[in-house]
Amino acid sequence: MATNLMNKSLGKLSALFELRSMLREMEHEVGLDALTPVEMDVFLAAHALSGSREEVVTSDEIRKHDLTAGIAQASYHRALRSLLSLGLLEKAEGHKSKHYLVRGDLAGSWRDF
Repeated sequence: MATNLMNKSLGKLSALFELRSMLREMEHEVGLDALTPVEMDVFLAAHALSGSREEVVTSDEIRKHDLTAGIAQASYHRALRSLLSLGLLEKAEGHKSKHYLVRGDLAGSWRDF
């Protein structure tokens, strides 16, 4: 029985390794591999919230997303500023502050700026 459990665990670890390897390869292909883990989580949360219609998302919405809820406030704001400076997020027109658009069209080319 212990051997059976161990084999199942090894199978799950192998699958996890494969998934992780594919994820890293995909991040590299779209040009997001240079982001810090916090920047990646903030960007992915904003992208998930904006959907495919490039809707405006607020800082509060991003902050409350499952990917970012556990990030320290200062780290979250540093990542947000970094994503703005990289051009992956931009301030939404017609709003004073805390409203952003995800620039998914730049993923993969933002390092050229």
